[in-house]
Amino acid sequence: MDFANIIQTIAIYAIPVIFAITVHEAAHGYVARYFGDNTAWMLGRVTLNPVKHIDPIGTIAMPLMLYIATSGTFLFGYAKPVPIRFGNLRKPKQHMVWVALAGPGANFIQALLWGAVFYMATSAGITERFLIDMCRAGMLVNVVMFVFNLFPLPPLDGGRILVGLLPWRQANMVSRVEPWGFFIVMGLVLTGVISSFWMRPLMTFTYSTLQTLLSPLAFLLR
Repeated sequence: MDFANIIQTIAIYAIPVIFAITVHEAAHGYVARYFGDNTAWMLGRVTLNPVKHIDPIGTIAMPLMLYIATSGTFLFGYAKPVPIRFGNLRKPKQHMVWVALAGPGANFIQALLWGAVFYMATSAGITERFLIDMCRAGMLVNVVMFVFNLFPLPPLDGGRILVGLLPWRQANMVSRVEPWGFFIVMGLVLTGVISSFWMRPLMTFTYSTLQTLLSPLAFLLR
């Protein structure tokens, strides 16, 4: 195992991952506060301070161990979830959708910004590999978080969006899955179901969408 390569990869991905996690979680708390729930705000979670959102096990130890153990072929991690009391929202069922969308939406915007930096750097003739690789890593990390978190199963954001959109009876049935949702998701990840039938198709579509949105900038920078 090439430990020099591992250190270099960690250095390239560190800043994109920290920003992706921090802004994702802060966005949930900010939108929740906008719609009436101050829980995350009062606990200091509506902040860009990454220390408030990093889970020592889920954000650092687990991804590192998985990266080393699988030579980078499999990664999984999580941050401290932002505490939200959906009952405090002015319209709980409707506003739950916007609160859940805020995190993946923040990742999509970050992917777009990393793409813009990439185009500007290459247009300016910058060939510094570390910066270029970091821009690519920033896009990849945020696209992965965007797509993965939209998977329609609680406790992922996509599950909460689904609960908010479904009629009350069906929403209640889906919400009952949440206590086991993490284990179901892990099982689907390990068996490759999410990768084959969700991640790959939607990541391809997301990259295509980003390229379309960035095409005017690419044209101007020619």
